[in-house]
Amino acid sequence: MSVSNRRQFLGLTGTAFAGLYLNSCTSLGPKASSSPALAGAASPVGPLVPDPAGMFDLPEGFSYRVISRLGDAMGDGGTVPDRADGMGCFDLGNGKLALVRNHELKPEHEGGDIPPGPAFDTVARSLRPLPGGTTTLVLDAATLEVEREYRSLAGTIRNCAGGITPWGSWLTCEENTDRADGRINQDHGWVFEVPADAPGLVDPVPLKAMGRFNHEAACVNPATGIVYLTEDRDASLLYRFLPTYPGQLARGGTLQALVLEGIDDTRNWSARSMGAGDTARGTWITLDDVEAPEDDLRQRGAAQGAALFARGEGIWMGEGELFFTCTSGGAAREGQIFRLQPDIHSADVLELFYESPHESEYSYGDNLTVAPFGHLVVCEDSYDDVVQNHLRGITPEGAAYPLALLHRQTELAGACFSPDGRTLFVNAYSPTMTLAITGPWPA
Repeated sequence: MSVSNRRQFLGLTGTAFAGLYLNSCTSLGPKASSSPALAGAASPVGPLVPDPAGMFDLPEGFSYRVISRLGDAMGDGGTVPDRADGMGCFDLGNGKLALVRNHELKPEHEGGDIPPGPAFDTVARSLRPLPGGTTTLVLDAATLEVEREYRSLAGTIRNCAGGITPWGSWLTCEENTDRADGRINQDHGWVFEVPADAPGLVDPVPLKAMGRFNHEAACVNPATGIVYLTEDRDASLLYRFLPTYPGQLARGGTLQALVLEGIDDTRNWSARSMGAGDTARGTWITLDDVEAPEDDLRQRGAAQGAALFARGEGIWMGEGELFFTCTSGGAAREGQIFRLQPDIHSADVLELFYESPHESEYSYGDNLTVAPFGHLVVCEDSYDDVVQNHLRGITPEGAAYPLALLHRQTELAGACFSPDGRTLFVNAYSPTMTLAITGPWPA
């Protein structure tokens, strides 16, 4: 959606969201195949070809360009910070795109010369903003030339992933639950909203009703305005937030956690609870005291019957269903992908869509996106000295294949397609590089 259409979206959805309720949400369309995962698949775009530059292997006919690097000068007087993580792409209209990019920085990290302006938190007894936050790149949609690059959120900690909204903003999530302790001045563990067309630093408003926990990523069901949230911990929950006024998240709402019928642990670590292709009915419990000063939401939710997941990370909305990764889930502890199908008429359905049998097929999938051609694109996040990180494609049948290979000992992150589906953007985490990939994508 063009950011210029945000007001139109909010107006149109006032009626559509009037029937919002706590225990179900609307499916958007036909469901993809639920065939069990295969033992790997041939790539629909062909095998990887070694990169002459030795950095990023792609299939024949594909190419990449680096559009932003650590230390590049930005238009606001700052420089591009390190640890580029989750990212979203937006149509600004008039032939312009925006990339809003997270930076997973802690208080002790360099922040890239943050310009004066509003910041959520500062290093105690100083005016120096905490370095976490977001940067925004404005690109020419036709040439992919960067026209502007600037800080759009400052003063946060470990902005890991997040998600796009249908009304043209980026939800950026803190993977951190530090409390004000004399070193920092604010409690952390929040979600913040950054409009894609913000011209500079936004007023940093923590969306406290969405819970205080080790946030990872978020996605919004455009049919209902419900926000789904993952948590990056070994024993994490899947959450959803039902806003009081859909599209206006700062006005509060209700936070819930997923309960599965007959399954309290999906990790398959000590015993297998689900195989690839298996499904379970899901309902939701409402959580209280969601600002969680003791950082105990997951423990309280689990005590009420919420299901456990192994490091919930990237999450993305497809057509009437959403997909999310669990980075260390599965019997091999190499990663799982789940599919959740909301259903207005009965319980939601959770499927174990894919589980990696071995690191050579798929290792530590983290951020993901749903490609325009119906496959998943997943960023690997392994720091094994032997394994180098791939972009992995996952077919609608649940089979993995290599889509790209990064020859750097860092993770890939922030994969997202341009609205026209022609360009895949992705980050190399550290040192920061943002790449634009083009080529003959499948129809």
